Amino acid sequence: MSTFQIKNNKFTKIKEKSFDYEKDLQKLVEQNLKEVFGLEFVSGALDKQFYLKNLEIDTLAFDPETKTFVIIEYKKNKSFSIIDQGYAYLALLLNNKAEFILHYNDKKDKNLKKDDIDWSQSRVLFIAKEFTPHQKGAISFRDLPIGLWEVQLMEKDIISFSQIKPAEVQESITKVTKSSTIEKVSQEVKTPTFEDHYQKASPLIKPLLSKLREKILSLDENIKEKPVKNYIGYKLDWYNFVSVHVQMGKLKIEVRKQKLKNDKEKRFKKYPNSYGYGITPLWWGYILKDKELDYMLEIIKESYEAAPDR
Repeated sequence: MSTFQIKNNKFTKIKEKSFDYEKDLQKLVEQNLKEVFGLEFVSGALDKQFYLKNLEIDTLAFDPETKTFVIIEYKKNKSFSIIDQGYAYLALLLNNKAEFILHYNDKKDKNLKKDDIDWSQSRVLFIAKEFTPHQKGAISFRDLPIGLWEVQLMEKDIISFSQIKPAEVQESITKVTKSSTIEKVSQEVKTPTFEDHYQKASPLIKPLLSKLREKILSLDENIKEKPVKNYIGYKLDWYNFVSVHVQMGKLKIEVRKQKLKNDKEKRFKKYPNSYGYGITPLWWGYILKDKELDYMLEIIKESYEAAPDR
């Protein structure tokens, strides 16, 4: 796909550039982890990379939303195995939890404990200029805790990040592998799906959840659905503007906004403290019936429209 700049109604093609060194890309990502991925920087090229058990982690990050570690690797070599390397890093993390906690506390001057971390949502991200069709096909499993991101650097200081999505999601990777490393990691690391949350709902709530999902995604083609262990998040880039918690007989909706203008019936309550990045207050309310859907959507739209850089 070509990229153009418009000037005086004329198109001027913006050419692609290359990073001189892999470290240049790494440092740039580390300086902007929040803006790109919503993550907190722990260690990497900007500081000193974390080296453990003969493995060096390019970038170690922390997800304040899910309370978990994220390992980021940058690749030029197109021959590496996404699955083998990804699970090797996850095994390193899960087998050395205390070392990761000590490293985090030392770098961030905090006092996290092992039980403060949700190890089940640990994941690995690979970043490269491009991935091969084989590498892209390797992530076609529904429970894979591995993400692929392609990055393009253009003239005029333009950079883009694109997450690779599998064309067709297959069954669990544990069904097609005999790797003891993958089996052990999969016992602890889980990658929640929409279907996992859907199954928690009662027969009356399931149709409501499906309708709500459709309405939220129709607000903007750039909205990404991100199921995590306790809820289904809907994001614009890294910003989670609404979370849907599936409970047996109702849906709990959480939105972010300084003040809710459309909550005429005062059905939303504000949490005493916000969490995650920023200081935007978090509000919550319940939806139990179809007739409440339109009311809730107006509140969700408020949160969507207040998202930064929309």
